[in-house]
Amino acid sequence: MVTGPAAVSDATPEYIGMSAVETYLFDADTRHPTGAKAVGGGSLFALAPGKGFLARREKGGTLHAYVMLARPRDWFADIDFTDSTAATARIAQEFADWAPELTALIADGDTAPVPRPLFALPVEHRWARVPGVTLLGDAAHLSLPNGEGANLAMYDAAELGKALAAHPDDVETALTEYEQAMFPRSAAAATEGTYVHELFYGDDAPHGLINMFTGGEQTP
Repeated sequence: MVTGPAAVSDATPEYIGMSAVETYLFDADTRHPTGAKAVGGGSLFALAPGKGFLARREKGGTLHAYVMLARPRDWFADIDFTDSTAATARIAQEFADWAPELTALIADGDTAPVPRPLFALPVEHRWARVPGVTLLGDAAHLSLPNGEGANLAMYDAAELGKALAAHPDDVETALTEYEQAMFPRSAAAATEGTYVHELFYGDDAPHGLINMFTGGEQTP
């Protein structure tokens, strides 16, 4: 049986000190040409210590944007996100000295801005074997975003299925084998997430990420 984290562990996800504010711009090439030009044909990263814009082009000329801000949860709680105009203006204010083609990704959004607080479990999250119970995906190893969350969840599911198929009459052996392989794999992914987060939003942003792309930065 796959169930919730509380069935095997007392660990709870903790707020990492950063939230994303999500928005969309539709038919961007026609209606939002400035933002469309900035994002181009793929993805855009515009980063600084503790803040930034992440955006990507999706089908139908849609731009999907995340405004990233390192702020306490109380800071976001003080914003009335039911008032889209006021909330948008408050988030955009944090980027008042940024280029207008970037701030347009939030200021000109066609959807109400949605706050997405980010949480993570401990990097080395693991548990003692609990008969008949295991976890996979974010339930097992919620970490700082590194672009691999969905891939890792599907990999967990495939590995769990393989273990069960290899031990059809011994579920406990299957779950033990799955967990013992999953723990170091998920810890490595969580460590990478921490590293990526520092590259994107750390004190040296965006230079660390640029160095990595150009071969000047060593991976952990």
